[in-house]
Amino acid sequence: MDQHQERVLREVAARDIRFIRLWFTDVAGVLKSLAIDPGELEDAFTEGIGFDGSSIEGLTRVHESDMLLVPDAQTFQLLPWRNAKESVARMFCDVHTPDGQKAHSDPRAVLQRAVERARALGFTVMVHPEIEFYLLRQPVSIDHMIPVDNAGYFDHVARGDSNDFRRQAVRMLEDMGIAVEFSHHEGGPGQNEIDLRAVDAVTAADNIMTARTVIEEVALRESLVATFMPKPFIDHPGSGMHTHISLFEGDENAFYEPSGEYQLSLTGKRFIAGLLEHAYELTAVTNQHVNSYKRLWGGAEAPAYVCWGHNNSSALVRVPLYKPDKRRAARIEYRALDPAANPYLALAVLIMAGLDGIEKKRELMPEAEGNVWDLTDRERQVLGIRALPSSLSSAVRGMRESDLVAEALGEEVFAYVVRNKEKEWHEYRRQVTPQEIRQFLKVY
Repeated sequence: MDQHQERVLREVAARDIRFIRLWFTDVAGVLKSLAIDPGELEDAFTEGIGFDGSSIEGLTRVHESDMLLVPDAQTFQLLPWRNAKESVARMFCDVHTPDGQKAHSDPRAVLQRAVERARALGFTVMVHPEIEFYLLRQPVSIDHMIPVDNAGYFDHVARGDSNDFRRQAVRMLEDMGIAVEFSHHEGGPGQNEIDLRAVDAVTAADNIMTARTVIEEVALRESLVATFMPKPFIDHPGSGMHTHISLFEGDENAFYEPSGEYQLSLTGKRFIAGLLEHAYELTAVTNQHVNSYKRLWGGAEAPAYVCWGHNNSSALVRVPLYKPDKRRAARIEYRALDPAANPYLALAVLIMAGLDGIEKKRELMPEAEGNVWDLTDRERQVLGIRALPSSLSSAVRGMRESDLVAEALGEEVFAYVVRNKEKEWHEYRRQVTPQEIRQFLKVY
């Protein structure tokens, strides 16, 4: 038993913690939870907790159903929204097979493999996500979605629900050891954003899952509903999860070069080139739902075209403004990702695409300097700017042909994602929407 596990056992005893929740995700990115008694914790560390993996989306087939949850002691935190008189803690888990090997179908293991690939090349991956979401008033139904306010970007709403909500959510996140960099009102009515500080890639994915849970818990406590739906309203901006990535070699930021354009190093340029090269084929992972494409193609600065730029909010990849004397802050921003993605799988494919650019020394295309949405199709074609998939169906077709995404996800997860997304598209295609009924139904 290692020092982290021993520390957790001591803390559980000292705080008289009554329940411990073991968290993990299915392949679709849905958080799963199993509660154990503290008396089972030592065995959970050494042997794992058995469960039926065939009942979890994408983890295993029925005839291979036995799986084990092994808690990661470094993720131990108290749940701050629980009753203080009955302390409850949580830990993220790795999923193992009965022979003690990490399950290839575990999304956390998929990301860990990508991180190991980066480490083999001498890099540590740091990730800083910006999580956007809408707050709605209850009751919420298909025909009744009312935002909590009519405010806009960076607006301060006196005595507003969004202000109180963000304050409580940030406090809970920081109580759980998750540092928050910013929180503010976004562009749509009732739309908010919480930005988490940069941490290593696996911790970042854990933090995204935790943040989504905290946001939903705080919303319910305030009689509100939080939604991470990429495009809940036709006439208002969609919700993205702009993701900042940097690579470090030891303590040095591998993306920083003081003499480079925008202080971006050759390594950083090649990383961007890899992202752009593979952007089309990995979009089914970073934007995994039918609704995701209504955000990407809905305008309002959503990135629908494969290009990069400096402070260009219409570009797929942005190189943020460099802050003098803050070389550690040099990074790139991938803008297509949305908050409904499975963060483990999405970060894995982004990392692998960027590393491919570094390993193959890919050349970075010229910068897009203006609003890419304002260009004609012919102008984009001349500039070599391709479009992202316009639908989930197109994205899955692109993913099917991708050796890189198949390698990043592994055979089992790759096959499941393709099947699952094709099923979602077929179900969507069968629907008759209210808009179609309004268009064709004649009432006399």
